Parts: sequence; C-alpha cells; structure tokens
Amino acid sequence: MRWVVMGSAGMLGTDVVATLRDAGHEVEAHDRATVDILDPDAVARVVEGADVVVNCAAWTAVDAAEEQEEAAFAVNATGPQVLARRAREAGARIVQVSTDYVFPGDATSPYGETDLAAPRSAYGRTKLAGEWAVRAEAPDHIVVRTAWLYGAGGRCFPRTIAHAMAQRGALTVVADQVGQPTWARDVADLVLRLVDAGAPAGTYHGTASGQTSWHGFAQEAVAAAGLDRDAVTPISSAEYQAAAPRPAYSVLGHDALVRVGVAPIGDWRERWHVAAAEVLAGAPVGG
Repeated sequence: MRWVVMGSAGMLGTDVVATLRDAGHEVEAHDRATVDILDPDAVARVVEGADVVVNCAAWTAVDAAEEQEEAAFAVNATGPQVLARRAREAGARIVQVSTDYVFPGDATSPYGETDLAAPRSAYGRTKLAGEWAVRAEAPDHIVVRTAWLYGAGGRCFPRTIAHAMAQRGALTVVADQVGQPTWARDVADLVLRLVDAGAPAGTYHGTASGQTSWHGFAQEAVAAAGLDRDAVTPISSAEYQAAAPRPAYSVLGHDALVRVGVAPIGDWRERWHVAAAEVLAGAPVGG
C-alpha cells in the first residue's frame, strides 16, 4: 500500500512516517518545504497513485491564531479541502487529523464523536472548518481527533516541563483543565489500524484512555525525569494568562472505535510510562 503523508516533519508526522515504514508500507513524506498544500496542481502530482493520504500538516500555534486567524484558516481548512479533493480524484482515502478544540470544553463526561462542536478559539474554528471541508470533498474520509499530544519528534509539554523543573527547581501548572495526554506514536498506530481494518468513513477519537489535569501530567513528567513531583504546585487557569481560551474539559470518548472493532489507545499513565524515556530524550526543547 502506498501512503502519502503531509506535515511529515512535525511531531505527529514524524511518527506516522516511521510507523508506516516499520509496517512495511511505501511512504512518500512531504512537509511545507516540498509541497504547498494550498497549491492544487502540486498536491495532485504528489497524491497521484496513492492509496491513502494522511494530513498531519496544521497551524498549531493556538495563541497566535487569535491574531492571525486568516493564516491559520488557510493551513487548517483550505489546505485540507485541497488535499481531500485531490485525494478523491486520485482514488485515495484521506485521513485528516483534528483536535479536541472543536468542542467548547464545558462538558462533564467524555465528548462523543457526534456531539455538537462549538469551538471557542480561532484555532478550534479553523480545525473544525477543516473537518467540514474534508467530509464535503471526500466521502471516504477518516477524521481522527486527538489532544494533548506529545512525542520525541518536536517540542512537547512533558519535555518542556522536565527541562524547566531541572532549571528552576519548582513550577506552577494549571490544575483545572482536564484531558488525555496522548503519545504521537499511539496516534500513528491508530491511523494504521483504522485503515488496515477498513474502518467506515467517519470521525474517530484518537486519544489515550483515562484522564488527568495538566498539573497531574506535569507531576508524572517530572517524576519520570527523576525530579521531585511535589515541587509542581497547582494553579488555576485564571492565574495563567493566555490569548486563546483553553477547553476546561477535553476528554474524548471512544465509542466509534469500539463499534468498528478497533481498540482505543490504552490508559494515558501506562502509555506515558512506556513513552517517557524516548520522549524526554527527544528533540531539544524549543526545537
């Protein structure tokens, strides 16, 4: 099977490419240096002959999107539209990676795949528009929403936290935002498993099981680095000023995976223990 991966230089894209190649697939990897996803002709050339196109390309600067929503929309919505149309024309299936930010974050139980989307940030609006575009352009689509992503191939929360703790000796971290820390490698594996299973077109939630707060995740990251987890002090979102609103509750349910016979990702804490050594030794902070 021939796969084309867009956004291959990013944290998730790096793991998707590696996972597919390890499974013996032919993979053509592209980032913004090799293909402009807003250029329909360039996209048509690279997806020709592909069986599956995976779009990991995204504007992920959540706060910057509040001031540059038009630019974020181009990457997160117009680009996926172009990719989905060209993939459909080439006879390829498209996998679009999306986010928990499409939800308002005010729930008290896990969001279902078909729950009403109501993003509260520019980033969330542009990612939701990307979902709509892919669904409209490519009936044989798979949308995978993920959240709280970390990995060895780029800047991520646990490595930043461990580095900061080593430098400062104490930290304050938000404790009133709840979600599911998710290893990029597990999302890559889920994408492969969905396609291999011939999963029906639709939306699936690619997050780890269980839940915690940023404070709880920070404590686990610090402990994995051999530092004092008790030196991480909880604070509220109100005490941590950010340009874009963050969802207070980002827990996603996995019913759609269960219905199609694809196992959800395991518990976040167990997966972190498997991933920690590799992630903490990964790309330099700020890389």
